[in-house]
Amino acid sequence: MADVVVIGAGVVGAACAYFAARAGLAVTVVDRGGVAAGTTGAGEGNILVSDKEPGPELELALLSNRLWRELAVLGGFEFEPKGGLVVAETAEVLEALTALAEEQARRGVEQAPVAPGELPGYEPHLTRDLAGAVFYPQDAQVQPMLAAARLLRHAPGVTLRTRTTVTGFLRDGDRVTGVRTSGGDIPAGAVVNAAGTWSGELAALAGLDLPVLPRRGFILVTEPISGRLGVPLIRHKVYTAAYVTDVASDSAGLSTSAVIEGTPAGTVLIGASRERVGFDRTMSIPVVEALARQAVALFPVLADRRVIRAYCGFRPYCPDHLPVIGADPRAPGLYHACGHEGAGIGLAPATGHLIAGLLTGAAPELDLSPFRPERFAA
Repeated sequence: MADVVVIGAGVVGAACAYFAARAGLAVTVVDRGGVAAGTTGAGEGNILVSDKEPGPELELALLSNRLWRELAVLGGFEFEPKGGLVVAETAEVLEALTALAEEQARRGVEQAPVAPGELPGYEPHLTRDLAGAVFYPQDAQVQPMLAAARLLRHAPGVTLRTRTTVTGFLRDGDRVTGVRTSGGDIPAGAVVNAAGTWSGELAALAGLDLPVLPRRGFILVTEPISGRLGVPLIRHKVYTAAYVTDVASDSAGLSTSAVIEGTPAGTVLIGASRERVGFDRTMSIPVVEALARQAVALFPVLADRRVIRAYCGFRPYCPDHLPVIGADPRAPGLYHACGHEGAGIGLAPATGHLIAGLLTGAAPELDLSPFRPERFAA
């Protein structure tokens, strides 16, 4: 019998398993696919504080940022503390961006305003047609699939069961006491729902309403591009201030904003789009074209470079833009770690750390009430 079953082998589930196992619990991880086969495998690997408005999610992001830097000693998942550069096209946008950065700074975020004339020192190939920027040195990036795999590999004694579908829950009265799967029942002292975009469907198996919805996004990948003397062509994560607005939007329609960064392999990742279209994986040429145009507008040097592939993933979206983290009083024994939308990779360590604390009775480092699972019932 496991102390805890974690449903989901993405980066959030892997982090829950890692911290729970490090706390001395016997952990079984179950996934109907493979490790990082869902949203994690379609992500860019962002670890951001720059796009978080002051509030509960920013506090969670700051804790997670610290934990990622501690986890970097594990190695093997391309942790890059390269910082983020948020750019503004107009003076009006720069004023709003600077005001946000000052609010973030009062809550522990490191930031520095960047005048237009200073931008080439950060990004030599960036367009000169910008009003300014803010630099966030705490922003970082990981290779998300490697990160999930490394966390699971370093989780002592964890049992991993892939290609295993959860079909229901074991119950003792109202209490959840394990899971039913395509490979048999797994009794457990507790169950963690870390199924990403499918967490709402999983909660429904327990008779619970959890409004986690898919929000589709596309990423373009260029051919490998080298800068001079081995320096990456794009040195930081670079995005427009419109991205912050898109993240906070409730719209189901399409929104796009330029998000561009390099990788250790030399490729450039280009995003970001958001739209709620269910689980439709149809390739959208208009979205691909829009992302390419926005990328070239920021980095004209990309105009004659080739895109070698494009793919989409589904962010687990919650209506109030906050993740669901904690014990569910409607089903004792069931915990949720889901609904992070596009921030799951960045927020994974803090989520796993807090869930492990709840499982072992430790006092939480943050107020978890904003993330409580039952908040949608009202």
